[in-house]
Amino acid sequence: MISLVIPCYNEERYLPCLLDSVDVARRRYEAQGGQLEVLVADNQSADGTARVAAERGCRVVRVEPRNIGAVRNGGARTARGELMAWVDADHRIHPDTFVVVDTLMRNPAIVGGSSGAWLERWSLGLALTYATILPFVWLTGFDTGVVFCRRTDFEGVGGYDERYRVAEDVMFLLALRRLGKRHGQRLVRARRIKVIASTRKFDEHGDWHYFGFLLRAPMLLLGPAKMDELAERYWYRPGR
Repeated sequence: MISLVIPCYNEERYLPCLLDSVDVARRRYEAQGGQLEVLVADNQSADGTARVAAERGCRVVRVEPRNIGAVRNGGARTARGELMAWVDADHRIHPDTFVVVDTLMRNPAIVGGSSGAWLERWSLGLALTYATILPFVWLTGFDTGVVFCRRTDFEGVGGYDERYRVAEDVMFLLALRRLGKRHGQRLVRARRIKVIASTRKFDEHGDWHYFGFLLRAPMLLLGPAKMDELAERYWYRPGR
């Protein structure tokens, strides 16, 4: 069984499109004998997120702390699958997602991985932003999209590090890679099953805003308070 965890905060608008894509991938996986459970980790949503999830057959897990690592962990710790996967609510997954994840994780030389993402629309600003991020992905092997691993390895690294309100996904993959190296395993990028990612941050802040974000990044060197200030404005704003 694969357990798919979807962290959510006020995702009533986006969640149905993701779940539509999950249903297609589920049917393809179940046709090959697999099983899937979908958990929506609801982080104090004030809209109809929990209702939509329940109506679509998801198991809803209420998570109180406003911390994305805690939300990812909260869903995962109630999961029943041998394999774990996470995806954001504003993505749409590839129809072969669960088939490919299952196949990869049958290989004992692989500790886990990620799918990567395509954007739902493109512009010059978006293309240059994408190109700016690619060298980091190539150098580290850390990508976004659907992240997956075995339950035992999720527990082995202690889950997502809840000290980080941002970049918790990078730190999780770093921990997985370190664990894998001790056992002769590697991380993989399952690029055939890239998600389609929402550009809502760019719709809100502008197609070139990422470069302004990079200019503000040195603020993070001033300590946790500045990091929290940036996180509040960009990721944790109430009611978004």
